[in-house]
Amino acid sequence: MLLAAPAPESPVADAAQRGDLETVRTLLQQGADVNAAQGDGMTALHWAAKNGDVAMLRVLLYAGANREAATRLGGYTPLHLASQEGASDAVRMLLEAGSNATAVTSTGASAIHFAAAAGQPDAIKALLERGANVNARDAYAGRTPLMFAAAGGRLEAMKTLLNAGADPSAATHVVDYAERSRADDVERRRRARLIAAANEPGERERSGASGAAGEPPLQRAQAPDPDSATAPREQRRPGRPQAEPDSPTAPDSTRPGGGYGPRPLAYEDWVGRQGGLTALHYAARDGRMEAVRLLQDAGADIDQVTLGDHTSPLLIAVINGNYDLALQLLERGADPTLASEDGAAPLFATVNCEWALRTWYPQPTAWQQQRTTYLELMEALLKAGADPNARVKTHIWYAAYNAGRMGVDYSGATAFWRAAYATDLAAMRLLAKYGADPNIPTIKPPEGRFPGAANRARDSTEAAEKDLSGLPPVPVGGPAVHPLHAASGVGYGTSRVGQQHRHVPGGWLPAVRYLVEELGVEVNVRDHEGYTAVHHAAARGDNEMITYLVSRDADVTLVSRRGQTTVDMANGPQQRVQPFPATIALLEDLGAKNNHKCQSCE
Repeated sequence: MLLAAPAPESPVADAAQRGDLETVRTLLQQGADVNAAQGDGMTALHWAAKNGDVAMLRVLLYAGANREAATRLGGYTPLHLASQEGASDAVRMLLEAGSNATAVTSTGASAIHFAAAAGQPDAIKALLERGANVNARDAYAGRTPLMFAAAGGRLEAMKTLLNAGADPSAATHVVDYAERSRADDVERRRRARLIAAANEPGERERSGASGAAGEPPLQRAQAPDPDSATAPREQRRPGRPQAEPDSPTAPDSTRPGGGYGPRPLAYEDWVGRQGGLTALHYAARDGRMEAVRLLQDAGADIDQVTLGDHTSPLLIAVINGNYDLALQLLERGADPTLASEDGAAPLFATVNCEWALRTWYPQPTAWQQQRTTYLELMEALLKAGADPNARVKTHIWYAAYNAGRMGVDYSGATAFWRAAYATDLAAMRLLAKYGADPNIPTIKPPEGRFPGAANRARDSTEAAEKDLSGLPPVPVGGPAVHPLHAASGVGYGTSRVGQQHRHVPGGWLPAVRYLVEELGVEVNVRDHEGYTAVHHAAARGDNEMITYLVSRDADVTLVSRRGQTTVDMANGPQQRVQPFPATIALLEDLGAKNNHKCQSCE
């Protein structure tokens, strides 16, 4: 039975929290402990500092309050809290009383970081006079006070720091998430071995852990197999390490019985190396337009890319929906062709941000609060030299806000492809005006990237020997999904993308008509899995589009590599995708075969 420990008695701290100076004086005169802390380690001096109560501070310091007392969580001293609140007079009083200006919290942040974030130049000056380092780095990410001030748009604090010698080119630490994941896997494997060993019968007998009447102990009953898909992450055994992407003979675990070929990237490989941000990146990320101007005027490099994935200030502004700031950076000479390590450039990022996927939890909405529209920004980027046919190199790891339920891979996509996927006719027209090629597809990725992809890979492998599509094999890196497929509903019948896909309302048919009639796209073009635009339209039950495509000589009898006809795509091709009876009837009337393989009917 657990018993709650009695709360520590801290009457002086309690009175200081309320700002009750008279009670504090009375308690101290009666001999109360000035340093008695509350349960979280907050003392009376902490509260006086946090409240900026100079009179209270004077009384407490005179009574012998500990200037370096630290909270139980975070290790905050009174000086940290005064700085955090921007209480300049309290900061000066504590410093004059001998408080350590360079003391750090458990995350390595010092008082000058907090004063910078609070935007208090007087507090910053007082700390610098007492030996604080203007370029001090916190332990969490190597952030400097200038970065704290820039992220919050604290202009006066930034000016004070820059005048004192703050380095605008300083960058945060870089984290290699693939390497960190490998280290985590080693530790996870070690924990799994310890759990398994502790649950061995001999170990249970030695420890007396067996239950009544020979029943296994509760711990054993609750400890899942480390290889189980339902085991907690820390108890799962990690899979085999990923091979290098350019290794053509790496074992492919997505194939039945092993096999060889390029392996899919794990999520941590997509993320790769992150970090190396400067103060300019922080200001651009948070849309701080005046802070960006100030940093540029102070000599910050407008095109300095992050040390992690080579993201420019312009790109990070666009990714976060800060269109107004992105336009400002362009006007000041930012290079619109700089792409991150995954090949994402500002033009692609603009379309991707505007049509970011629907998620099940709140997401940034800065893009909805801009004076500059995404089309205006796109045209400004194109006029400044952005390549309308630039392709991303890999799937964009943040495309689904880490939810990982996309089912559509962006590898090799252009901005035009992304606009087609959003059925955004206006963006498609704009990009075509500046030379976008409507026939550039994505590239085929290794199998197994998305939930359910391993099963699809197995199905594809089994079907390879009896491929009825009549198409030659497409190697990894070959052409995959064309803009026409994107505009007609790729993924709706194979990955349930309708849960997250956002696009122009009513934009399906106008986008497809534009591709076919004005840009001359071949109506029967096949994707890497053998699907056509009719297959994708059928998976959505879009009779209007099917009728239009047929009027343009679309062949409704074509079969995918998996042996799926266009009728099969309308007939519940996967779980939780319901059949469309009217579409089934239409396609049957047009001559398509019904294999009666409804998956959602089972």
